[in-house]
Amino acid sequence: MRKSVRVLLVCVTVLTAVSTAPTHAARPADGAWINAYRDAAGRLIGESMSSTFAWERLALLGDTFGNRLSGSKALEDAIQWAVAEMKKDGLENVHTEPVKVPYWVRGLESAEVTSPRPRPLAMLGLGSSVGTPAEGIEADVLVVRRFEELDTNGARARGRIVLYNVPFTNYGDTVQFRSSGPSRAAALGAVAALVRSVGPPGLRLPHTGALRYSDGVPQIPAAAISTEDADFLQRMQDRGTTVRIRLRMDAKFLADADSFNVVGELRGRERPDEVVVLGGHIDSWDVGTGSTDDGGGCVVTWEALRLMKKLNLRPRRTVRVVLWTNEENGTRGATAYRDRYKDQLANHVLMLESDNGVLRPSGFGFSGSDAGRARIKEIATLLRGIEIDRIGPAGEGADIGPSVQAGNIPSMSLEGDGNYFLIHHTPADTIDKIDPMDMARASAAIAVVAYVVADMGERLR
Repeated sequence: MRKSVRVLLVCVTVLTAVSTAPTHAARPADGAWINAYRDAAGRLIGESMSSTFAWERLALLGDTFGNRLSGSKALEDAIQWAVAEMKKDGLENVHTEPVKVPYWVRGLESAEVTSPRPRPLAMLGLGSSVGTPAEGIEADVLVVRRFEELDTNGARARGRIVLYNVPFTNYGDTVQFRSSGPSRAAALGAVAALVRSVGPPGLRLPHTGALRYSDGVPQIPAAAISTEDADFLQRMQDRGTTVRIRLRMDAKFLADADSFNVVGELRGRERPDEVVVLGGHIDSWDVGTGSTDDGGGCVVTWEALRLMKKLNLRPRRTVRVVLWTNEENGTRGATAYRDRYKDQLANHVLMLESDNGVLRPSGFGFSGSDAGRARIKEIATLLRGIEIDRIGPAGEGADIGPSVQAGNIPSMSLEGDGNYFLIHHTPADTIDKIDPMDMARASAAIAVVAYVVADMGERLR
């Protein structure tokens, strides 16, 4: 089926679902107030799903600028492009806000088994890692499955390369081995650290990501290897075979660089000082094109404002989109926003972040009061036709987090059912993994939520 025909059929289906939604009388659990927003919601959804505009914009971002690591020219060029595009969209108060960001450079890198038989390993250095000497580091490997196993074998870690072979369960539980594992190994005398990629097995893809060195502990080089290679090394050790690895990494830090958060607004018609904030982070790791993490999140939140502007839907309060810089290896954009707006956080009505991919969006997480959750659930009934009406227990995000905590602001996050972590922080994070209709649905859902929260009589509490 041609894309244009598919879009039209989906759009007709959605508009029918919205226009024939049960009335308040048929759904007494819904507040009658929400009926006033059904027409606007239908228009936003219909406009979003009548084209592949959001997907095309994301493709343009990735194809033009590629990956966008903090400090890189690609990131700064992408930021200036976003400013120009927001102005073309007719957004208001479009500007950048300066942020000093870390500038880590990967350089050339490799990992290989040298004994008992030469064999290359699929690897990516961890963000913020130090490099190896020019000749590399060659040592026997010690494979462990958890921190307790490392501690039990602490004497064996000295002079070795420690590999954490910990299968992925969920990101929160597994990422600790990447973030703090290198320093835990260094404290026992390890000369380098490897970590099984934080993600499900898939096509021998290594996943990068940031580490955090502990104070007072030697900083050792650290890299991620594919799940398949981690299991290979585990099997070799379980058979009693000593495996020797050579690791080479040119990684280094340069001086902090100038970067920017990008801001655009649709000013409120009655209460412009009260603000609903939407956004994602425009930086990415230096592999792939950062399309799911987090170019897609930037585009679908930005698209919400473009849709309102195009349909001349101007809410009571201001809706602001922020494309944050340096989420991946520092979150300095997030803290800079908090500090810049510290005296205005009390007027932030809601902060919504999209940084969980836009793969099969299914709803939102929400953090706030019980009354606020009840109101958001009512708003979500407007999204039943596009099946993004689920409201989960927590709406969080690394970029909204500092402001949300400082201002006690209700917060939301776009959630989905796609296999986000399969390509997370890998060279496979490219636009072809994203369905244009998922982008359209996500944009529509965010636009509806943002518009209603920004326009309703009572402020979200």
